[in-house]
Order: sequence, then structure tokens, then C-alpha cells
Amino acid sequence: MHGDSALPLNFRKSSYSGSTTQNCVEVADLSTGGVAVRDTQNREAGHLAFTEPAEWRAVLAAIRQA
Repeated sequence: MHGDSALPLNFRKSSYSGSTTQNCVEVADLSTGGVAVRDTQNREAGHLAFTEPAEWRAVLAAIRQA
């Protein structure tokens, strides 16, 4: 984790999540332009931080191809 680890993150439901409450992820913008991602139903497990926008775009591209 980088500089954002000490800052409170403002998570919101991802637009990539389904319309139900199951299988949802939440995202928060990082000051680096990247994104933090966590499982809505398992928030206490923490989050993944993609500190660079290119990292997040690569993750989304890989998911879309799956």
C-alpha cells in the first residue's frame, strides 16, 4: 500500500457490479489516479490498491476477456 493507506477511502458500489447485493465490488479513487477495490460482502478482509490508472485498466481488460 502506498500513501493512501493512512487516508480514509470513500468506497462506492462499482458500476461493474450487478444490480443485486450479491457479487458486488466497491471501488474508491486514490490520490494517485488509481483505484482501491474491495468485496462488498467481505469488507473486513481489506482492499486491493491499483495505484496507477494503467494497472486498473489492465485488470478490467483481463476481466472482460475472461
